[in-house]
Amino acid sequence: MAYDEHLAARVKKVLKEKRVRFEEKKMMGGLCFMVADKMCMGVEKDKLMARIDPDIYEKALKKKGCREMDFTGRPMKGYVFVDPAGIDMDKDLEYWIQLCLDFNPKAKSSKKK
Repeated sequence: MAYDEHLAARVKKVLKEKRVRFEEKKMMGGLCFMVADKMCMGVEKDKLMARIDPDIYEKALKKKGCREMDFTGRPMKGYVFVDPAGIDMDKDLEYWIQLCLDFNPKAKSSKKK
């Protein structure tokens, strides 16, 4: 299982309810959701990968189920994983998605190759 399809469907449902235009891209072994041509959030195995404002990074790490995103062995500031325990309830998933959407307009887009 590369990513949890049920979690991906839950994310899509929230984005559609919020009337957010998004694009799905399979990358990093999971499914990323692009908003305004920028990676906004993703699903990696059974975790939500959230791109959040670095200014709230430390505070976010104290939330249930949240931990540093460390693909390379080094934490990436502004990116966190939220384990299933932290997104089990719909309101919790919506909270994290909203943090991602709030930061998206300020996020830098990656350079096109």
